[in-house]
Amino acid sequence: MRKLQNNELDRLTPEEYQKTDKNPIVIVLDNVRSLLNIGSIFRTADAFKVSAVFLCGITGTPPHREINKTALGAAEVVPWEYFSETTNAIAGLRKKGFKILSIEQAEGSTDLAAYEFEPGMKYAIVFGHEINGVSQEVLDMSDVCIEIPQFGTKHSFNISVAAGIVLWEVNNGVKGVKA
Repeated sequence: MRKLQNNELDRLTPEEYQKTDKNPIVIVLDNVRSLLNIGSIFRTADAFKVSAVFLCGITGTPPHREINKTALGAAEVVPWEYFSETTNAIAGLRKKGFKILSIEQAEGSTDLAAYEFEPGMKYAIVFGHEINGVSQEVLDMSDVCIEIPQFGTKHSFNISVAAGIVLWEVNNGVKGVKA
């Protein structure tokens, strides 16, 4: 087995990426405070070809040195929009036919592994503040609250880790892939 070099990975150029069809997924960041987490989410969004990242409230926006540190250029190719209020972003996405999924621990939440993603459905996936999570106001506007099962002593995943886990599941679900 030999490790592949970057030039052997057959990745899209930024120009090719801009022209390619994106997955019907929008990531919504509800008051995410860490610029490093924001950058990591841009990088994950690039990997899964999401349609856009919506940055809301106190969430930082590119260009920023700390975002760029973890995004590694992804913030320059993944479309993004800023909203001062997350609820305005959610309302706009709902009007465009997106199903709103908040990633949070809440009464009546659905286990990520049990959720049936529908091929062809448009999804807006909301991730919240690192300490306070998704706001109750946004949860109230959500169609579904999804929880990632955890088995250790901590109460949550880092938001960038949670985004990777969830986007993997959503990507497989919208493509009709089952593990």
